[in-house]
Amino acid sequence: MSFAEEFELLLRARYPAIYIATREEERLENAIAQCARRQGNRAVYIWDFVEGYQGNPNDTGFGRRNPLQALEFVEKLPASAPAIFILRDFHRFLDDIAISRKLRNLAKLLKSQPKNLVLVSSQLAVPEDLSEVLTVLDFPLPVASEIREEVERLLSATGSAPESKFLDEVVRCCQGLSTERIRRVLAKAIATHGQLEPDDLELILEEKRTIIRQTQILEFYPATERISDIGGLDNLKDWLLRRGGAFSDRARQYGLPHPRGLLLVGIQGTGKSLTAKAIAHHWHLPLLRLDVGRLFGGLVGESESRTRQMIQVAEALAPCVLWIDEIDKAFSGFDSKGDGGTTSRVFGTFITWLAEKTSPVFVVATANNIGSLPPEMLRKGRFDEIFFVGLPDQEERQAIFEVHLSRLRPHNPNNYDIERLAYETPDFSGAEIEQSLIEAMHIGFSQNRDFTTDDILEAASQIVPLARTAQEQIQFLKDWAAAGKARLASRSTPLRSRMQRQLHKPESDL
Repeated sequence: MSFAEEFELLLRARYPAIYIATREEERLENAIAQCARRQGNRAVYIWDFVEGYQGNPNDTGFGRRNPLQALEFVEKLPASAPAIFILRDFHRFLDDIAISRKLRNLAKLLKSQPKNLVLVSSQLAVPEDLSEVLTVLDFPLPVASEIREEVERLLSATGSAPESKFLDEVVRCCQGLSTERIRRVLAKAIATHGQLEPDDLELILEEKRTIIRQTQILEFYPATERISDIGGLDNLKDWLLRRGGAFSDRARQYGLPHPRGLLLVGIQGTGKSLTAKAIAHHWHLPLLRLDVGRLFGGLVGESESRTRQMIQVAEALAPCVLWIDEIDKAFSGFDSKGDGGTTSRVFGTFITWLAEKTSPVFVVATANNIGSLPPEMLRKGRFDEIFFVGLPDQEERQAIFEVHLSRLRPHNPNNYDIERLAYETPDFSGAEIEQSLIEAMHIGFSQNRDFTTDDILEAASQIVPLARTAQEQIQFLKDWAAAGKARLASRSTPLRSRMQRQLHKPESDL
């Protein structure tokens, strides 16, 4: 249901007080005015603290610097007169006992009158005593059709008519921006060149990066890693490659739904984060990194508001990849946290979105400790698949050494005994292999020569693998995966054989 449809439904149902959190005040008021015209040409009154009521000659300025008087104005109008009262920045006054009481009194009165209060705010802050009075309604960022209309309007002023394909690219780049930001960035581009040019797409993308940074929740992450940069994990790579075109229009016509996401489980340093970056690069999608810890704010309702903001921005930028690193640390043991249920509400909002989202946001969540994740997170329907990323075996370690040495020494990777290196580093994770190479480079650099195979082995001998210091955790993860609770990311591993025996299935079925 669109915003207009839902808003008009609330008007007809005589919901007395509607709370809308948005930074697009002008666009929202235009949308409300259109709804009012469709609902029998209802009168619309707009109030703010500085100017009071505006637009009506008889009442202009009424209620200036007096929010209580702004509410009393509602009772001045005839009971049968349909009207919408837009109250700007009214969240700042909701903690006042007089305002709170008056709102509750009006809520009872307006149930029998065709009048509606609309509280417009840049943030969601609903006091507990008004939670039953105020109905919260989301106002989404502009969709592609609205963006196209705005872009065409701006370009018509320049007298230029861009090609349809270029216009599609502009609209796609503008998704996730507010109408005001779209106007500003396009005006900047037009002022620079006199018209919109292909090079100006970078201006739009930079504006998008800026707004995402300003949320302080999501980070626009550059994804340069390739699928080929991942050593091993053949099953996982095959799964990803098969879904490379799943975001295309051709896939929709075929009847395929948008891929939902992946949960990657395994110990630290096994390539889970690298995989998230490689997915975005391979699918040519923007990568957004979510710091779950930043969702939690100190004010009542702030955490839930940030969660909704995160979802809104991610969906506006779709198709995209949303990377949530170490999700287990954010939601572990939330039932026992003494935060008044904030973590529980944030978690509930998040997993409900995971299950019900229809937008092409591909979620890649990583977890090190599966035992601390709530069972609801692991239920089918949240993610397309759960993969267990274990320690690399000898063949995979060899592939990892090849990837790193081809990058570090692209002209002479054959100077290193990769088979020996893989054999001599049992239980090493990909991150520990990379660290041993860095340490070997320090050894060679300090002696004014290139590093050798022996330097790498010496560096590796100084590293105590996590597999030896966290044996219990790793064994728990292996047993959990062996019980059939996750697919294996690697094709050749002893754990795979165990799982095959338990499930009595041929390899092609796993």
